[in-house]
Amino acid sequence: MQTIYYDLRDTKGQQKEIEDKISAAAKILREGGLVGIPTETVYGLGANGLDGKAVKRIFEAKGRPQDNPLILHVTGPQWLPRYCADIPPIAYVLARKFWPGPLTMILKRKPIVPDETTAGLDTVGMRCPNHPVTLAIIREAGVPIAAPSANTSGRPSCTTAQDVLEDMNGKIEGVVDGGPCTVGVESTILDLTCEPPRLLRPGGLPLEDLERLIGHIDVDKAVTTPLKEGEQPKAPGMKYRHYAPKAPVTVFTGAPDASAREIQRRVGPTSGVICFDEYAHLFQGQEVHTLGPSGDKLAQAQRVFDALRTFDSSSVTEIYAQCPDNRGLGLAIGNRLKKAAGFHVVEADSHRIVLGLTGGTGAGKTSALNAIRELGGTVIDCDAVYHEMLENSQEMRNAINAKFPGVFDQDGKLNRQKLGQEVFAQKDRLAQLNEIVFGFMTPELDRRMESAGDGLFAIDAINLLESGADRLCDRTIAVTAPTELRVRRIMARDGITEQYARLRISAQKPDEYYRGKCDCELNNAADTPEAFQAEAKLFFTRLIETITEEKRRASK
Repeated sequence: MQTIYYDLRDTKGQQKEIEDKISAAAKILREGGLVGIPTETVYGLGANGLDGKAVKRIFEAKGRPQDNPLILHVTGPQWLPRYCADIPPIAYVLARKFWPGPLTMILKRKPIVPDETTAGLDTVGMRCPNHPVTLAIIREAGVPIAAPSANTSGRPSCTTAQDVLEDMNGKIEGVVDGGPCTVGVESTILDLTCEPPRLLRPGGLPLEDLERLIGHIDVDKAVTTPLKEGEQPKAPGMKYRHYAPKAPVTVFTGAPDASAREIQRRVGPTSGVICFDEYAHLFQGQEVHTLGPSGDKLAQAQRVFDALRTFDSSSVTEIYAQCPDNRGLGLAIGNRLKKAAGFHVVEADSHRIVLGLTGGTGAGKTSALNAIRELGGTVIDCDAVYHEMLENSQEMRNAINAKFPGVFDQDGKLNRQKLGQEVFAQKDRLAQLNEIVFGFMTPELDRRMESAGDGLFAIDAINLLESGADRLCDRTIAVTAPTELRVRRIMARDGITEQYARLRISAQKPDEYYRGKCDCELNNAADTPEAFQAEAKLFFTRLIETITEEKRRASK
């Protein structure tokens, strides 16, 4: 069979040519053929999801077990009543917020959906992909497209059309090239047939985003451990070994510096390494594929499958991989790596916990930080680090001087008044200064904690979220307080008038900003600093216990 390649990467090209290629792909699908299609997550191997014979061909082309259900791809929530029964209202709430996008919802199916698509289950997965080419193909075909990832079953998923051709050339009728995938890991699968909803597969939509909208979500045990023999999966990716290259994989969890050291200790001459960018220099002489910076989980999601696939063309006999933490996209990335490793996971010997504290003046950060110190933690004051770096980091001083000529005098002393006048007069200049400082600050914070070793750390930063320092944290905490209490505290603390205290508060971001962006909120309505410090100590003790337990589970 000849596999036809349709290049649609240049969507600004001849409109007639684009429409002809979309029509050709849709025609193949309507007639029972298979087409590799682009989505924002990974490339899918598509067939008419209502045609049982066509769906069977997907399983044959992939070598996919028949009890592994597929997902129907549609163009929006208006398609749901055609194929789903007993649709809960929450499905439309989720669709309005997250479709098109990397969310698959498990719903009760109607008889029109064949058993071949659902693996005989009475449920079906529904998704609206966020890719204009595939949405156009679905509309043109007029049928939902059943489309698992377009790789040979068990191999790493495909994030480019060339990956699809590598696995499927000669087995399917066509491949549509819509460019590289922008997310890089499959969709998040959420079961809405139970209460509370259950996460069956972490993916491109983080669990935290879902819970902010609909509340608590249970996490299925298959996310962190393999299903037992005889258990039937309710969604793709739950049961079988997935995403695996030819060489065996071992995954290392824990703090990035600790997992890198553990891999460095174990590598041999034929070992391959998947690591964060900052640690590639430790593995000179090894075949190394980087995931991106340790704090950039989107880059890691985009690269993880490519890193795993690339080793198949090498002579490595084993692969050691660093794993991000479970926050945000890290849960999905770690899930893919652990499945590639058959859940062979090593916990790096690190017991570092990092909390990030932020919030407006008068909220009580000082008392909260004192509670951290009472628990034996080390507090890193980002404002103090910034001023130290202004004195000692020639690299940062050079970067500032290049953007703000003349703010350092001939003796190298910073003219703070001149710099302040320039950046506070123009918002764009302040943004330029912040970009420079933040670029140096986060690596410096990481370096200081790494040199200090294990333990509890608190990063104190008004710009914790804007600077990227939140990426270093196991949790970010918004310290908030009622406005009237903040006013009284600032007046008493700084000896200023009520009017000036209110002006200072109004010039800062509101509590809602911190509350909406941080992982936790620590609200200070206590009568005295001592009372709030006691409350904060209890809060942090419980939070540390939670984080410790999460790290223990993640290492299994």
